[in-house]
Amino acid sequence: MNKLIPFLVACVILIACKENQTTKESVDATPSELSADTLAIYFINDQHGQLDNFAKIKQIVDAERATNERVLLVCAGDIFSGNPIVDQYEEKGYPMIDVMNKTGFDISVIGNHEFDYGPENLKNRMLQAEFEWVCANVDMNESGVPQPDAYKTLTVGDISVTFLGLVETFGKPGAIIPATHPWRVQDMSFERHTAILERYQDLKREEASDVFIALTHLGTSSDMELPNLIPSLDAVIGGHSHQVVGELVNGTPVVQAGSYLSLLGRLELILSEGKITNKSHAFIDLEEYGEKDEALSEIINEYNNAPQFEEVVGFTAAYLDRSEIGCFYTSAIKEYLNVDASFQNSGGIRSDIDQGDITTLEIYNMDPFNNGSVIFTLTAGEVEDFFIQTGAGFHISGIDFVVESQNDLTIYDEAGNAFAEDDLITIGINDYIPAVHDTYFPLEKAAIQELTTAETIIEYLKTINSTVDAEGCENYFRL
Repeated sequence: MNKLIPFLVACVILIACKENQTTKESVDATPSELSADTLAIYFINDQHGQLDNFAKIKQIVDAERATNERVLLVCAGDIFSGNPIVDQYEEKGYPMIDVMNKTGFDISVIGNHEFDYGPENLKNRMLQAEFEWVCANVDMNESGVPQPDAYKTLTVGDISVTFLGLVETFGKPGAIIPATHPWRVQDMSFERHTAILERYQDLKREEASDVFIALTHLGTSSDMELPNLIPSLDAVIGGHSHQVVGELVNGTPVVQAGSYLSLLGRLELILSEGKITNKSHAFIDLEEYGEKDEALSEIINEYNNAPQFEEVVGFTAAYLDRSEIGCFYTSAIKEYLNVDASFQNSGGIRSDIDQGDITTLEIYNMDPFNNGSVIFTLTAGEVEDFFIQTGAGFHISGIDFVVESQNDLTIYDEAGNAFAEDDLITIGINDYIPAVHDTYFPLEKAAIQELTTAETIIEYLKTINSTVDAEGCENYFRL
């Protein structure tokens, strides 16, 4: 009888998801003693470019692999967008795939943010990867991106595990695409995951698999439905919601490990005579865990040594939360582009800014998506129609709205003068907004600028105003 690795017994903090307790076995955080049929699946999701804790993951997983040949390491998507060290690298995303290769990943589903760099970069990163990719509801068509397998069966020891990949497709009203820049997936086609599940009802039997797992980037609510839609599933390992999830649905574990590489999940399945007899899961707090693989840590430190991101470009006397950043962001875009107004979607602001010096790293962390800057000229009536008909909400600088009724707005300039319906307003925005709302922002009206929005804000701080004063500011509007 082998005992499981000391780090899981003595050193690490295990989070058992007791708030979601369904049955005793669903929250058993103490890994079982190894038997001939113990399968351990370590999982992460939504790391968004974070590198540092991979050295800890490698130490943990390698330690168990030294005593148990039935170990897999999997990712549930959104590996990019969120760390300039990865996102602004000369070959976008290269450090992430390099580190994942060296950590020993076996398989990943494609998440919505894998498309953020555009098809050419995604192609290169998929070819760079030494692990498998799965996604059943995308067709790469003639985009040049390698077509991922819908599913893949991996064998570890004497256990075969089939992974079915699924990605969310609710990125744009009236379209079936993931939540990424629509212009970057225009040569690909997607299907709703619910429309294709019938094809995989008998996949476990067809593959003669011991274990059948949905590896998804759908979000928690969709993950919770999968065991009912595909009863043959043995587990669902998901992402997209950035939640810590550990539940049983009809006896099937549904798990998700938070986000930004703060947790490492471990799903344990005990098999006897080809049948799963026990299921348990645990979460390892990587911020508290102390040991790491020194060789990989050194490689990560080399990537992190990027002095170009340490340049100080501005100053703020106060800590800025994301609402206050909405004011700073739109004011900077408006002034640098010399337009009447600027809009910014809240989802495009991804981090706060600390009090004191502002570095380029902080700007790229705050605005990580490499969205372009673009200017539109619309009538006041067209702007009013956009907000009335879409119900969309944005941070806004340069103009104010007075709500006359549910279907009536009046727009005022900064001096308090009302715009007539046919008055023209120039608007500076990131190019994600018009790509999503192309009915109101047609591409033929776009004046595309040279710099990304992050680069525009950096140049604003360098050349126009390096001092940010947005404490207490709130400029968000939604009808």
